[in-house]
Amino acid sequence: MKMGKVLELLKGVGLACLCLAGHLDAARARADEVVQFDSAAVGPTPFQQRNARQRGETAKPVPGIALRGYLTRPPGEGPFPAIVALHGCAGLLANDRQAWPERLSSWGYVVLVVDSFGPRGIKDTCHGLLPGRVFDAYGALELLSKDSFVDPRRIALMGFSAGGIATLEAEQLGGAERLMEHKFRAAVAYYPNCSVASGDMAVPTLILIGELDDFSPVRKCREMMARRKGDGAPVQLNVYHGARHAFDAEEFKTSVEAYGHRVEYNAAAAGQSESDVHAFLKQVFGG
Repeated sequence: MKMGKVLELLKGVGLACLCLAGHLDAARARADEVVQFDSAAVGPTPFQQRNARQRGETAKPVPGIALRGYLTRPPGEGPFPAIVALHGCAGLLANDRQAWPERLSSWGYVVLVVDSFGPRGIKDTCHGLLPGRVFDAYGALELLSKDSFVDPRRIALMGFSAGGIATLEAEQLGGAERLMEHKFRAAVAYYPNCSVASGDMAVPTLILIGELDDFSPVRKCREMMARRKGDGAPVQLNVYHGARHAFDAEEFKTSVEAYGHRVEYNAAAAGQSESDVHAFLKQVFGG
């Protein structure tokens, strides 16, 4: 082979390698990009505004808290529908950080997993709640709503356990959602404690819970559904036979006792719930 041909061949191989490296770098960036944002600022309530006026002052909003998140994008330029995901009371697990982002992005969704604990220096909240997580969700929504690769008309909120509680609180009709400029269009709550919510939701909502869950009892969700006034958007409760708390999280294939409750993966319930979430999102967003 002539030297010119050899050089041309090597050049082509080199370019191919560079292109492949570029694609791999892009894939890595799309799979797990760390982003910084603030939780949504909390505006003063009417009561606080009245008190401030009486003192001759102006009530000011409480500024947001600096947070971080992990962004996963599907291939392509978009704009794509998106999901803001909230972890449970024990912080980010593999189910939140890897399994669900990979699954949702394979369905064509941008996913932003919010780390509510790390920036605050919190280990867990399994003996209480962190009310500010509602505003974490809306801060993440604001970030996504401004990006060209996201369709701001198709962003859902999805939470697990304590994150599911925050999801219900964030979308309860007449609650925090009415104060926010940007709006979620759907909500998915995995095994939340439903006693925190009235059941009347601002957006179509899917609640998924295990029949044997002793951390977030199904009874509470059934009671919530029974006391709904029927205002607002549709709410769907799916109960999975024989399933316990965290039934979708494969890291709990071996059943464990956590904070006095049983946590256990259930393959049948996990698979069915994934299909149910996929169908729900397709129904709400189309496609």
